[in-house]
Amino acid sequence: MYHTWMRFLTPGPAHHRLGLVCLGVGLQYGALPTVGPRTLDHHVAVVISTGGGWYEDARGRRTTVTAPALLWLTPGVPHHYAPDPETGWDEGFVDFTGPATATYTELGYIEPDRPVVPLTDATGPRGVIGRMARAARRDNPLLEVETGAAVHELLVALRRARADLTPDGHQVLKALARDAFTPMSVADHAARHGMTLAELRTAVRRGAGCSPKDYLLGIRLGRAKELLAATELPVAAVARRIGYDDPAYFSRLFTRRVGTAPVRFRAQQGRAVPGGWSDQVPDPDDPPRLPGTDAG
Repeated sequence: MYHTWMRFLTPGPAHHRLGLVCLGVGLQYGALPTVGPRTLDHHVAVVISTGGGWYEDARGRRTTVTAPALLWLTPGVPHHYAPDPETGWDEGFVDFTGPATATYTELGYIEPDRPVVPLTDATGPRGVIGRMARAARRDNPLLEVETGAAVHELLVALRRARADLTPDGHQVLKALARDAFTPMSVADHAARHGMTLAELRTAVRRGAGCSPKDYLLGIRLGRAKELLAATELPVAAVARRIGYDDPAYFSRLFTRRVGTAPVRFRAQQGRAVPGGWSDQVPDPDDPPRLPGTDAG
């Protein structure tokens, strides 16, 4: 005996231009029937919360699936899978497509060559799938946009839940972020961690989906924007604060990556606020209250 709920969607051309669209969402549990062999023209993320079974690729190689786990079904790749007929499993699935799948694959969020991915905990991804199921009612005027946005959220949740990666980032990434404003080359960073350049590139690519240079640059330019918006420091001083001794090079780099010059960014975004800017991350569950607005 098995139990199934699923809904399939047909987003329009405008929704596809958002980058990702949801084509279907479902929740199933029990001794479900075998799927495939089959080949799809879109992506599916199958999140196994409890139970176990097997997955078989096009070459007939069978992999044991033990919850919590993720099955990646990717376009054009034959697949064949099923839960254990005695125990079954609990799954949630999302069918999706869109041009952004190529970028998510490049960043390592989607792994076509790794169809079975162990997870540390399926709670986060299943929570997203549950919200998508609730949004997928036929009278929801936000249906396609809401479920499409949730596909992005699901990919992030699956990335955080991977058993082979720490949710808050590899220790090397944390160290790079800590030292990002030090005027060091990528080779210097690698040497500091006792790694070759190739090892550092692999670690950063695996953890952040980009090169060490781009990872450091993103942190540096983010801080530069904050300094330009929140202070009156000269551009040369901002450059030195984030690790560039040559202000002209910094200005060219900032303009190329941001799309506008540092002085223009300051003119658009600069603002002085009472009490100054804070470096403390706000707690959304404990917002500040204006005088006289406290609940009685």
